[in-house]
Amino acid sequence: MVMEIEEVSSHEALPLLSLNHVSLLCRSVWDSMRFYEQVLGFVPIKRPSSFKFNGAWLYNYGIGIHLIENPSIDDFDTIVEPRPINPKDNHISFQCRDVGLVKRRLEDMGMKYVTAVVEDEGNRVDQVFFHDPDGYMVELCNCENIPILPLSSCSFKPRLSSFNRAAPAKCGFMENAMMESLSMEMLNISF
Repeated sequence: MVMEIEEVSSHEALPLLSLNHVSLLCRSVWDSMRFYEQVLGFVPIKRPSSFKFNGAWLYNYGIGIHLIENPSIDDFDTIVEPRPINPKDNHISFQCRDVGLVKRRLEDMGMKYVTAVVEDEGNRVDQVFFHDPDGYMVELCNCENIPILPLSSCSFKPRLSSFNRAAPAKCGFMENAMMESLSMEMLNISF
Protein backbone atom coordinates (compact mmCIF):
# COMPACT_ATOMS: atom_id res chain seq x y z
CA MET A 1 0.00 0.00 0.00
CA VAL A 2 1.45 3.37 -1.01
CA MET A 3 0.62 6.41 1.04
CA GLU A 4 0.82 9.91 -0.40
CA ILE A 5 1.04 12.95 1.82
CA GLU A 6 -0.75 15.93 0.38
CA GLU A 7 1.23 19.15 0.70
CA VAL A 8 -0.99 21.91 2.10
CA SER A 9 1.60 24.46 3.22
CA SER A 10 2.80 27.29 1.01
CA HIS A 11 6.35 25.91 1.37
CA GLU A 12 7.20 22.55 -0.12
CA ALA A 13 8.49 20.17 2.54
CA LEU A 14 11.61 18.14 2.00
CA PRO A 15 10.94 14.51 0.99
CA LEU A 16 11.94 13.01 4.35
CA LEU A 17 11.09 9.40 5.18
CA SER A 18 12.39 8.70 8.68
CA LEU A 19 15.29 9.13 11.07
CA ASN A 20 18.29 7.25 9.62
CA HIS A 21 21.03 7.64 12.21
CA VAL A 22 22.44 9.71 15.00
CA SER A 23 26.15 10.54 14.77
CA LEU A 24 28.14 10.97 17.98
CA LEU A 25 31.73 12.00 18.69
CA CYS A 26 33.34 9.71 21.23
CA ARG A 27 36.64 9.43 23.08
CA SER A 28 36.85 5.67 22.57
CA VAL A 29 34.99 3.81 19.83
CA TRP A 30 35.53 0.58 21.77
CA ASP A 31 33.94 1.89 25.02
CA SER A 32 31.02 3.48 23.18
CA MET A 33 30.42 0.37 21.05
CA ARG A 34 30.30 -1.78 24.20
CA PHE A 35 27.79 0.61 25.77
CA TYR A 36 25.45 0.72 22.77
CA GLU A 37 25.69 -3.06 22.31
CA GLN A 38 25.42 -4.20 25.94
CA VAL A 39 23.11 -1.54 27.37
CA LEU A 40 20.87 -0.65 24.41
CA GLY A 41 21.08 -3.77 22.21
CA PHE A 42 22.57 -2.21 19.06
CA VAL A 43 24.52 -4.42 16.66
CA PRO A 44 27.74 -3.40 14.87
CA ILE A 45 27.31 -3.26 11.09
CA LYS A 46 29.69 -2.81 8.17
CA ARG A 47 31.03 0.69 7.75
CA PRO A 48 32.21 2.05 4.37
CA SER A 49 35.90 1.32 3.81
CA SER A 50 36.52 4.78 2.31
CA PHE A 51 36.47 6.43 5.76
CA LYS A 52 39.98 7.38 6.87
CA PHE A 53 39.13 7.90 10.54
CA ASN A 54 38.33 5.55 13.39
CA GLY A 55 34.64 4.94 13.98
CA ALA A 56 31.88 2.36 14.03
CA TRP A 57 28.33 1.96 12.81
CA LEU A 58 25.66 0.22 14.88
CA TYR A 59 22.06 -0.55 14.01
CA ASN A 60 18.81 -1.72 15.61
CA TYR A 61 15.19 -0.60 16.09
CA GLY A 62 15.14 0.91 12.60
CA ILE A 63 17.88 3.49 13.28
CA GLY A 64 21.64 3.67 13.23
CA ILE A 65 24.20 5.12 15.57
CA HIS A 66 27.43 6.28 13.94
CA LEU A 67 30.38 6.68 16.29
CA ILE A 68 33.29 8.92 15.32
CA GLU A 69 36.38 8.67 17.49
CA ASN A 70 37.87 11.95 18.67
CA PRO A 71 40.13 11.33 21.69
CA SER A 72 40.57 15.08 22.19
CA ILE A 73 36.83 15.66 22.60
CA ASP A 74 37.48 17.29 26.00
CA ASP A 75 39.45 20.04 24.23
CA PHE A 76 36.12 21.32 22.84
CA ASP A 77 34.24 21.09 26.12
CA THR A 78 35.21 23.32 29.02
CA ILE A 79 33.37 21.03 31.46
CA VAL A 80 35.69 18.19 32.47
CA GLU A 81 33.37 16.81 35.14
CA PRO A 82 30.36 14.78 34.02
CA ARG A 83 27.24 16.89 33.63
CA PRO A 84 24.31 16.19 35.90
CA ILE A 85 21.60 14.01 34.42
CA ASN A 86 18.96 16.58 33.48
CA PRO A 87 15.77 15.46 31.64
CA LYS A 88 15.56 18.93 30.08
CA ASP A 89 18.96 18.56 28.38
CA ASN A 90 19.61 17.32 24.82
CA HIS A 91 19.01 13.57 24.58
CA ILE A 92 18.17 10.61 22.38
CA SER A 93 14.95 8.83 23.37
CA PHE A 94 13.95 5.22 22.78
CA GLN A 95 10.60 3.57 23.44
CA CYS A 96 10.70 0.50 25.68
CA ARG A 97 8.23 -2.09 26.91
CA ASP A 98 9.25 -2.32 30.57
CA VAL A 99 10.63 0.74 32.37
CA GLY A 100 10.94 -1.23 35.63
CA LEU A 101 13.22 -3.77 33.95
CA VAL A 102 15.32 -0.93 32.51
CA LYS A 103 15.87 0.50 36.00
CA ARG A 104 16.81 -2.92 37.46
CA ARG A 105 19.31 -3.57 34.66
CA LEU A 106 20.88 -0.12 35.02
CA GLU A 107 21.23 -0.73 38.78
CA ASP A 108 22.81 -4.15 38.11
CA MET A 109 25.34 -2.43 35.83
CA GLY A 110 26.07 0.23 38.45
CA MET A 111 24.83 3.03 36.19
CA LYS A 112 23.46 6.30 37.56
CA TYR A 113 20.06 7.34 36.27
CA VAL A 114 17.25 9.81 36.92
CA THR A 115 13.56 9.10 36.53
CA ALA A 116 10.70 11.39 35.59
CA VAL A 117 6.97 11.03 35.07
CA VAL A 118 4.81 12.84 32.54
CA GLU A 119 1.03 12.78 33.00
CA ASP A 120 -1.67 14.07 30.69
CA GLU A 121 -5.41 13.46 30.90
CA GLY A 122 -5.06 10.21 32.83
CA ASN A 123 -2.16 8.91 30.74
CA ARG A 124 1.22 8.31 32.37
CA VAL A 125 4.69 8.08 30.83
CA ASP A 126 7.61 6.78 32.87
CA GLN A 127 11.04 8.01 31.79
CA VAL A 128 14.59 6.90 32.68
CA PHE A 129 17.55 9.14 31.80
CA PHE A 130 21.25 8.18 31.88
CA HIS A 131 24.53 9.01 30.16
CA ASP A 132 26.64 7.07 27.69
CA PRO A 133 30.45 6.92 28.22
CA ASP A 134 30.90 10.37 26.62
CA GLY A 135 28.13 12.10 28.56
CA TYR A 136 25.44 11.99 25.86
CA MET A 137 22.09 11.55 27.52
CA VAL A 138 19.80 8.65 26.67
CA GLU A 139 16.14 8.35 27.63
CA LEU A 140 14.15 5.13 27.74
CA CYS A 141 10.39 5.55 28.15
CA ASN A 142 6.93 4.20 27.50
CA CYS A 143 6.04 7.37 25.57
CA GLU A 144 3.43 5.57 23.47
CA ASN A 145 1.12 5.92 26.51
CA ILE A 146 0.38 9.50 25.49
CA PRO A 147 -1.39 9.66 22.11
CA ILE A 148 -0.01 11.80 19.31
CA LEU A 149 -2.65 14.42 18.57
CA PRO A 150 -2.28 17.32 16.14
CA LEU A 151 -2.56 20.78 17.66
CA SER A 152 -5.10 22.04 15.13
CA SER A 153 -8.70 20.97 15.28
CA CYS A 154 -8.89 20.39 11.54
CA SER A 155 -10.83 17.54 10.02
CA PHE A 156 -8.60 14.79 8.67
CA LYS A 157 -9.28 13.20 5.29
CA PRO A 158 -6.83 10.41 4.42
CA ARG A 159 -5.52 10.29 0.88
CA LEU A 160 -4.59 6.76 -0.13
CA SER A 161 -3.34 6.47 -3.70
CA SER A 162 -4.93 3.10 -4.33
CA PHE A 163 -8.30 3.84 -2.71
CA ASN A 164 -9.52 7.37 -3.22
CA ARG A 165 -8.58 10.90 -4.11
CA ALA A 166 -10.06 12.88 -1.24
CA ALA A 167 -9.64 16.62 -1.27
CA PRO A 168 -6.81 17.84 0.97
CA ALA A 169 -7.84 18.71 4.49
CA LYS A 170 -7.73 22.35 5.55
CA CYS A 171 -4.96 21.98 8.12
CA GLY A 172 -1.19 22.07 8.34
CA PHE A 173 1.16 19.67 6.64
CA MET A 174 2.42 18.12 9.90
CA GLU A 175 -1.08 17.47 11.19
CA ASN A 176 -1.98 15.74 7.92
CA ALA A 177 1.23 13.69 7.91
CA MET A 178 0.83 12.60 11.54
CA MET A 179 -2.82 11.65 11.16
CA GLU A 180 -2.19 9.81 7.89
CA SER A 181 0.64 7.86 9.44
CA LEU A 182 -1.49 7.04 12.48
CA SER A 183 -4.44 5.92 10.33
CA MET A 184 -2.13 3.71 8.21
CA GLU A 185 -0.72 2.09 11.36
CA MET A 186 -4.25 1.46 12.60
CA LEU A 187 -5.20 -0.08 9.23
CA ASN A 188 -2.14 -2.35 9.35
CA ILE A 189 -3.02 -3.49 12.89
CA SER A 190 -6.63 -4.25 11.98
CA PHE A 191 -5.74 -6.72 9.20
